[in-house]
Amino acid sequence: MKPDKNPEHCETCPMHNAANLLKLGLDMQDWDFVVALAGNPNTGKSTVFNALTGLRQHTGNWPGKTVARAEGGFEYGEKRYKLVDLPGTYSLLATSPDEEVARDFILFGQPDVTLVIVDATRLERNLNLVLQVLEITDRVVVCLNLIDEAERHGLQVDERRLSRDLGVPVVPTAARSKQGLEQLLQTVHEVATGKIICKPKRFRNEPPQLKQAIQILIEQINQAVPGLPNARWVAMRLLDGDENLIQAIQSGELGDLTPQTQIASTAQSNLKLEASS
Repeated sequence: MKPDKNPEHCETCPMHNAANLLKLGLDMQDWDFVVALAGNPNTGKSTVFNALTGLRQHTGNWPGKTVARAEGGFEYGEKRYKLVDLPGTYSLLATSPDEEVARDFILFGQPDVTLVIVDATRLERNLNLVLQVLEITDRVVVCLNLIDEAERHGLQVDERRLSRDLGVPVVPTAARSKQGLEQLLQTVHEVATGKIICKPKRFRNEPPQLKQAIQILIEQINQAVPGLPNARWVAMRLLDGDENLIQAIQSGELGDLTPQTQIASTAQSNLKLEASS
């Protein structure tokens, strides 16, 4: 995937939400960028984390949660990166505490880059999480890990075509042998600093009634929180009745959206009426 240059991106201006990161337990003092590390269990995510951070890491729990967290750091291109290892999950639908933590960090923390680790030997199953992450954020790098295992099984993955189809960079790695890690670091750096502008492909084929309900809710969310980069995803989850997200919104991470429950309820009612007419 060829990088798209954009002069409007300033290399010294992190894109993360520092205030919300602090609420989520992350202090960005002395760090330039934050990278979220996501992936299904057993994809080699911890191996990638350890390879990138070395001994510069520590563990603990998320604020108010019993879910374990790990964070560390690395330097690349004269920039300091904080790497946050999110719990291994199969989705971001928040049906478990692990999924809720991963979802909230990507949604509310707005990391500068979300690095999604996928298993090259089980790519189809892993892409479900990738597509969900792409619905929330544009700034994604896919790490196609265990490429050595795939080759041993006679599997070949065309990472260039996959990158073109997804609209984000895909980097093949074998983290255990540190194969591809230099290219991975460079790609993360270029996405974080704006040298690569991701243009994720999002697959949207909703029926007209649902599209209308989503648009109504997006407009109301944007009025309440101008500039929110993932209003569409929030709208879809609210229409789906995501109680955890409604509570998170009401607690203030997304701004003063206390009427949001009523907004979502109204949109759901409109959708039902239109569907029955």
